[in-house]
Amino acid sequence: MQKQYRLGIPSFITVETEDGSWIGEKNAQKTEKDDVVVTYETTPEAEEVWLTADQTKVKTIKLRWNTPVDKKSWILGGSWERTYGDVDWKGVSGSRFMPWYFLAAVGETVTGYGVKVRPSAMCFWQADTRGITLVMDVRCGGTGVQLSGRKLRAAQIVAMQTEGMGTFESAREFCKVMCTDPICPDYPVYGSNNWYYAYGDSSEKEILQDTDYIVKLTKGVDNPPYMVIDDCWQEHHRLDEYNGGPWKKGNIKFPDMGALAKKLEEKGVRPGIWVRFLLNEEETIPQEWRLSHNDCLDPSHPGVLSYIQEDVERICNWGYTLIKHDFTTFDIFGRWGVEMNPFPTEDGWQFYDTSKTSAEIVTGLYQAIYEVAKKHHTLIMGCNTIGHLGAGLMQLQRTGDDTSGITWERTKKMGVNTLAFCLPQHGTFFDVDADCVGITGSIPWSLNRQWADVVAESGTSLFVSAKPGVLTAEENEELHQIMLKASRQDHHKIPLDWEETDCPEVWGDEEEEVEYNWYEEAGPVAKGNDQLYHAYIPLS
Repeated sequence: MQKQYRLGIPSFITVETEDGSWIGEKNAQKTEKDDVVVTYETTPEAEEVWLTADQTKVKTIKLRWNTPVDKKSWILGGSWERTYGDVDWKGVSGSRFMPWYFLAAVGETVTGYGVKVRPSAMCFWQADTRGITLVMDVRCGGTGVQLSGRKLRAAQIVAMQTEGMGTFESAREFCKVMCTDPICPDYPVYGSNNWYYAYGDSSEKEILQDTDYIVKLTKGVDNPPYMVIDDCWQEHHRLDEYNGGPWKKGNIKFPDMGALAKKLEEKGVRPGIWVRFLLNEEETIPQEWRLSHNDCLDPSHPGVLSYIQEDVERICNWGYTLIKHDFTTFDIFGRWGVEMNPFPTEDGWQFYDTSKTSAEIVTGLYQAIYEVAKKHHTLIMGCNTIGHLGAGLMQLQRTGDDTSGITWERTKKMGVNTLAFCLPQHGTFFDVDADCVGITGSIPWSLNRQWADVVAESGTSLFVSAKPGVLTAEENEELHQIMLKASRQDHHKIPLDWEETDCPEVWGDEEEEVEYNWYEEAGPVAKGNDQLYHAYIPLS
């Protein structure tokens, strides 16, 4: 059973500005001071938080409901932009922050708390045994937003409660409540991406060889695979040094990007391409278009949005029907999602347009990209994008940090975790891409085969980075059968043990259960640690 749930009027509303902060009266729907007014309004669909201000720069709005969370609850939270192998069901912890939404399960009851997609604030929740807190960051970069009298709907708060539905189905249904207008591809998206064996060192010749290989691996399909050209093709590409723009033509190894797209089509694949729109060293770009804290392009500037739309138009005209755009979160905020603890960016900087919130500016960037791509029927895949702001503006999202073609421990941690815990978003926010199967010979096929199989069995997008000549004839046939499944996406297995582990092993549907073994017999290999991650994992 599923029903709408209301948090009701908050116990307290706290407003923080550049001049200080105050706490409103208890159990009040409105608080105001000087020119700042915050109201809490109830509609049939949601509970809405509205903010108005004139000259005062507002930073955050905090709502507190002194409604305890049952101490026996298990909690599952969201992520700022993508997962980093760090999502699982946990006990109640009042110090844990949960971006966008969370679910609380106790007994047969599951309650979801969240904000609808594309809010005007960067939102995170906290839950403890005495109550629930929602913080809405309405800053413009690292400085309070200056609304100049504009009325801003910071967020639409939604909640849902189920009885006897199970945690996974409850999570999926709650995603539908948060996003009522998803856009998804009209056909199963899958195929090849050259990154996890080339790592930026490739050429048109190698791309065409990769294409011949993926065509063999998908022989007999009705739905052609994608061949996605990752970082390596752009004019100013410098291996292990620079992977930005301009995006106007290829380099010496990629002499004609439009001609290459046609060659890919002629070989029987759909052409796809990777870009990093906000890192661009073209000298003619005005300094006014750049962010003050890192020199990346400022998406709040109308000139930048027009410039990026020209890039999208050019790539579409070349003939690429999938654009994977990357790094926008890092290039805007200067942090990976795992470093947003809990705020997305540091204090002290602002966008060109000081009248908009960071959330509005990011959403505006996604909207600008989507508007052009939509005219050409080109799919958009977000990578290092904020899924809660991109839902409804991109057909696919890379929901986890990088897997690996070199070290299994990284693929296990990043890939299996994001597939399981972001799977409720598949088809409800966008189509999920849990990242590639890197086939280089460094990882045993017995492990990579299972990773490829679970992605195909989940019905999400499967991409392989397969170096030709690595697999034996028997292994190629196994991958061929997996790719046939991926071309149809008619299997929809879910993680059945996701409440017990952060790396689910048992996956099933109404017809069968499959158990995978993610663990190397001699134990995991721990090397190459980096401070970004709370657990010791290799980064290669």
